[in-house]
Amino acid sequence: MKSKISAVALFAFTAAAVAFYPQLQRAAGGTPVIGTPRPASVQLSNDKPRVEVAFVLDTTGSMGGLIQAAKEKIWSIASTMASAQPAPEIRMGLVAYRDRGDAYVTRVVDLSADLDSVYATLMDFEATGGGDGPESVNQALQDAVEKLSWSQDDQTYRVLFLVGDAPPHMDYQDDVKWPVSLAAAGRRGIRVNAIQCGQNPGTTREWRKIAGLGKGSYFQVEQAGSAVAIATPYDERLAELSAELDETRLYYGDADDKEKQARKLEATEKLHSSASVTAKARRAAFNATASGESNLLGEKELVEDVSSGRVDLDAIALEELPAPIKALPAAEQKAMIAETAERRETLKRQMKDLAGQRDAYLRDKVDESGGAEDSLDHSIYRAVREQAAAAGLMYKADAPAY
Repeated sequence: MKSKISAVALFAFTAAAVAFYPQLQRAAGGTPVIGTPRPASVQLSNDKPRVEVAFVLDTTGSMGGLIQAAKEKIWSIASTMASAQPAPEIRMGLVAYRDRGDAYVTRVVDLSADLDSVYATLMDFEATGGGDGPESVNQALQDAVEKLSWSQDDQTYRVLFLVGDAPPHMDYQDDVKWPVSLAAAGRRGIRVNAIQCGQNPGTTREWRKIAGLGKGSYFQVEQAGSAVAIATPYDERLAELSAELDETRLYYGDADDKEKQARKLEATEKLHSSASVTAKARRAAFNATASGESNLLGEKELVEDVSSGRVDLDAIALEELPAPIKALPAAEQKAMIAETAERRETLKRQMKDLAGQRDAYLRDKVDESGGAEDSLDHSIYRAVREQAAAAGLMYKADAPAY
């Protein structure tokens, strides 16, 4: 059994998020927006409570350790946020930033419940550029507030985590300065937390001000982050079960639907081929939760829609059915869907059981190490638990997911 507690980063990404991977669109001002966002401040039809979380992440060269760790931690962060009662829908997004003169100033990944696509995009980010001290924090915060598709209802906990090690350039004359962006965030009900990597005193001053004006919390962590990272003897089997569960998905719809679904499946395949076993186990644990269903299934998934009674199989046009179903007689189509639904439930039960054993193992290992009350995991969890209460979300657990 391999286990260890090491310095790794928070992150995530998050609430976050690519609706359709890897499509790139151009937003106003030339900032790339990954995904097809809704107009800003939209009202979503789902009446479940929601968590919308975006990470504003410095991706310059000094942040390499944290970015790598972020690729490992996104799923445990999602699971932590999914542990609220009632179980919320999780949407994640990301604004990666560097500075003028680098390969990009900002790259925006829109908020989405399709965390597989968020993760697939996050895997492509590398730390490079920078070098002159201050970075384009102002532009990043403006893009996070204005270009992500935040909802506007009272049942949503909206939150930004600014993560970086260098202060903002305040000498760019054409910048929208961060106090203006944070005032706009406040009007939209978006909390802003600031996580400082390293000990740059200039960053400390600015990050504390940002957290104060953003009605959030300020944290300081090691340069590469400081979070709990533990591999468990359950990880490999959870990853295997998760891949089997993914194979139960059958999608239907018109040509546009199928194009979007193909991009989702491409992102999932990239995850299975490139992610670590531990990351895949964390994803499995998240997908086994009520909140993880949106990420697992996406839109127009035939087995779920028919077996739940939301859609009548006979009402779907033949050309919109998935290939494995289309060629079968009607009776056999229904039998195949029923069998697939039963297999899916069996796999989910197995995953939930293993995820519970994994959680117990992790708690024991953390306790054996003397606890992790000062870790980034716990710091973020305390902030989320306090801030999300205003949206009606209650977090009762004593510790976050690892």
